[in-house]
Amino acid sequence: MTDASTRSTPRASGPADGGAGVGGPNGIPEAPITSPEATKSKTVTRPADRIFGSLASGSAVFITLLVAAVGIFLIWRAVPALQRNEANFLTSRVWDTTDINAMAFGVLDLFITTVKVSVFALILAMPVALGIAIFLTEYAPKRLARPLAYVIDLLAAVPSIVYGLWGLLVFAPAAAPVAMWLNEHFGWIPFFADGTGSIRGGGTVFTAGIVLAVMILPVITAVTREVFAQTPKAHIEAALALGATRWEVVRTTVIPFGKSGYISGSMLGLGRALGETMALYMILRTTSASASWLSLNDSGSTIASKIALGYAEFNNNIQAGAYIAAGLVLFVLTFVVNAAARAAIAGKRD
Repeated sequence: MTDASTRSTPRASGPADGGAGVGGPNGIPEAPITSPEATKSKTVTRPADRIFGSLASGSAVFITLLVAAVGIFLIWRAVPALQRNEANFLTSRVWDTTDINAMAFGVLDLFITTVKVSVFALILAMPVALGIAIFLTEYAPKRLARPLAYVIDLLAAVPSIVYGLWGLLVFAPAAAPVAMWLNEHFGWIPFFADGTGSIRGGGTVFTAGIVLAVMILPVITAVTREVFAQTPKAHIEAALALGATRWEVVRTTVIPFGKSGYISGSMLGLGRALGETMALYMILRTTSASASWLSLNDSGSTIASKIALGYAEFNNNIQAGAYIAAGLVLFVLTFVVNAAARAAIAGKRD
């Protein structure tokens, strides 16, 4: 054997080396391996982020405590009056707080009128708001959509007492013939049957509900319009490319995308309707007769207007407690409405 045959030839580094040594597959140094703990420890939290997070958390806690404090205050002030109440507060239709030693008051009539006028206003306002939002976002030219949106939003800036004056002096006389015609021809329907109010006088749920619908219309329209405007353009263009008409685009893309916002805006409007005071105080006529659940020709007082009507009794803590107890019912009713709206939105998302 020769020396050449016994001499070993060194291997060239390459893929066969499998990354042996200090180099990678092609002789390239590998990146150092870091553990997740080391990565977390290197995360830098800026002071501005820390301050913003603290402010956001603090605001959420503050609002929660504030709402809880309002509820505790209402319960604390309502309990002494409820203890002296000789009637069932939830089922009685009587309201007599003149003698603090023989008080008898119930919230049923107030609750019925509040729910009836608010739901009637919501039924009227929701389809109109939906149509306006669709027109402004999908059909109206841009030079017309913006000014028209401003006009609709201005309705929210009108004070409620102005709406009350308009409803009492202008709208009620104009709506009375319509209400009488409906009562005459469709009185067999419970909604238009005779009620506790004067149809000719106009101080009924029918008149108040229409005025209230005008008041909550800009709230529902504004929220719905903003949500509809966020519909992805790719979805709209895809529907148009498939040959859909403009209405089919609205029905299959815009409305499904903005349905949760539409429901949220409607619940905001309902919340305002439930708590509206001055306009309903001026339009609705108080009556001693019991209100029905369905007739729009009833008069009466809502919870909010009843509280405004009894302000003269607030100098006595016990008498004021009766009205605060009614306010507590309205407080709980608002929570129920918000919870129902969130449940509906969650169901739509699922």
